[in-house]
Amino acid sequence: MRLKYSAKNNPRVIIIQKLYSILYNNDDKIEFPKHRFKKFIKEIVLGTIERNEIIIEELDKNFGVDFDLLKLDKIFQIILKSATYEILYKPNVSIKIIIKEYLNASNFFLNDSQTKYLNALLDNAAKKLRYSNA
Repeated sequence: MRLKYSAKNNPRVIIIQKLYSILYNNDDKIEFPKHRFKKFIKEIVLGTIERNEIIIEELDKNFGVDFDLLKLDKIFQIILKSATYEILYKPNVSIKIIIKEYLNASNFFLNDSQTKYLNALLDNAAKKLRYSNA
């Protein structure tokens, strides 16, 4: 069953939207809406931007030579980068929660087959990144 999530209810939808506008639309001004998870949203967005190169290196290192992040859809790139940031820098948050929340948010942007592929990528990344950097 495919569920729709609005940006008002899901902080990771806002994270994806903010990162997309900053990284691909070159928005210079970052405004964070009034939201009960504003501090969390701001931390993930700014942390992902600040550590963008480290995140890309980690993904490339853990997925191998055949993996090319830049060949993936931009939404996939954003979701992988922000989820990777959470996996690496939010060790108190369960991998299952991170993956579930990003998959729920991805329903707002992707179709079912893309979400399944994203699930496989996130699961693979989480196992390699969380345990290799422990």
